[in-house]
Amino acid sequence: MTPFWSWFVIALTVLNILGVAWLLWWTSKRRPGDPKPEETSHYWDEDITEYNKPMPRWWINGFYISIAFGIGYLFWFGGWGSYAGMSDWSSSREHSLDKAAWDATLAETFRPYDGQPIDRLATDPTAVELGRSIFANTCATCHGSSAQGAIGYPDLTDDIWHWGGEPERILQTVLDGRDGVMPEWGKVLNGMGGANAVDHVIAYVQVLGTPDQSMYNNARAVRGKKLYDGVCVACHGVEGKGNIELGAPDLTDDYWMYGNSTASLRETIANGRHGTMPAHGELLGETRSRLVAAYVWSLSHRAGAAADNAAGTAQ
Repeated sequence: MTPFWSWFVIALTVLNILGVAWLLWWTSKRRPGDPKPEETSHYWDEDITEYNKPMPRWWINGFYISIAFGIGYLFWFGGWGSYAGMSDWSSSREHSLDKAAWDATLAETFRPYDGQPIDRLATDPTAVELGRSIFANTCATCHGSSAQGAIGYPDLTDDIWHWGGEPERILQTVLDGRDGVMPEWGKVLNGMGGANAVDHVIAYVQVLGTPDQSMYNNARAVRGKKLYDGVCVACHGVEGKGNIELGAPDLTDDYWMYGNSTASLRETIANGRHGTMPAHGELLGETRSRLVAAYVWSLSHRAGAAADNAAGTAQ
């Protein structure tokens, strides 16, 4: 805070205190010529009379004591501009102390799970429940409380993973985030195959996962394959199986994060998509990231996790 604004706050505070004290003094005294408390000439229903009695002295003195307490409070805790106060107390320091105390409590709670493998944590009901709680507080905003995602946000309960579904890759996603970019190919494709080039690629993509090979006799799909081989194959592969190193999705399955309608595919191919998964390593720390990754991994490996847990219990 600059000296000007500091003195401005001090002056404003002093004027307010003096103003309140003056108003209290001015309105609590009676002056010569004032009517008696019962002589206001205000009557209702013949027997209801408005009085103008002063407040009791103990009440007035209570207000003065409150003003004095406020002044002492400002001197002790600060409030006169940039003056820190005699106690040198600060809300930021108080917050830091409270945060450190709670961080120590959390660290003690999570200590048993430090460095534990994701698939092993997924067999521990307590660890999974902790991960579910972290997920609900941190990840559900985008992926939903059921983790089934939405348009533009992946479903975490199936076995389809654009960046790989191995435990350590899921942990890496949570810790470091992901940045999935589908470039704008509309102008490039139109330059290669004419005004309908995007629709031709859409026709080919729509039959990629179709077991009926006769679909490839579609003239648009045939033209689309040539365009696909010239542009899209670099990321999605010759067979359209995708590339987990790039986050390029498999185009042969039935999962479409942005929808598989012709309009949605046209938007994706022509104008591109940019999906970002924020890094949570700094926010959650390594152990909590492991727990939430274990919870996410367990969603698509329920049977295996349950079997491992049962085997561990039997032993």
